[in-house]
Amino acid sequence: MPSGKAIIFSAPSGSGKTTIVKHLLGKFPNLGFSISASTRDKRGRTEQNGKDYYFLSPEEFKQKIDENEFIEWEEVYEGNFYGTLKEEIQRLWDNGKHVIFDVDVKGGLNLKRYFGDKALAIFVKVPSMEVLQERLKDRGTESEESLSRRLYKAKFEMTFADKFDAVIVNDNIQHSFEEAEQMVAAFLSK
Repeated sequence: MPSGKAIIFSAPSGSGKTTIVKHLLGKFPNLGFSISASTRDKRGRTEQNGKDYYFLSPEEFKQKIDENEFIEWEEVYEGNFYGTLKEEIQRLWDNGKHVIFDVDVKGGLNLKRYFGDKALAIFVKVPSMEVLQERLKDRGTESEESLSRRLYKAKFEMTFADKFDAVIVNDNIQHSFEEAEQMVAAFLSK
């Protein structure tokens, strides 16, 4: 089975991990983005099936769980499942790419365990909970209830930062880009 390396970016929602991952995809042509499967609704009109996520019904998702098609999966928020499909990783490796992940903290730790020393797991931290709250509000996609839920979850997720191989404190996006580029280049050259 062909295989490559895995680069895992995890963080609480709103930390900037997706922005960093998109930047790295533009810098490293040998990286391929792992598209997660999810049962959540699309955000706005910009998200596309097969590009941002594989949008599945809860029934389809559960069938794939039963058929052991996920490397890892979880119910991130009540009724909203997320997971990494084995066939997605194989697709990228078959195309000669190393896989880059943009996942929540629990998913990141599960992937790190699965890939072992073939993985680099990076935690993206926000400078403070106040900064995170502002970023989430600025998105304009959160209700008061979902904002409160995300902040509560973020406080818990921050306690896992030391379980990752490296931490980037994202207080300056340009600096975070440079730090991430250096980490990824060093890991891929091993």
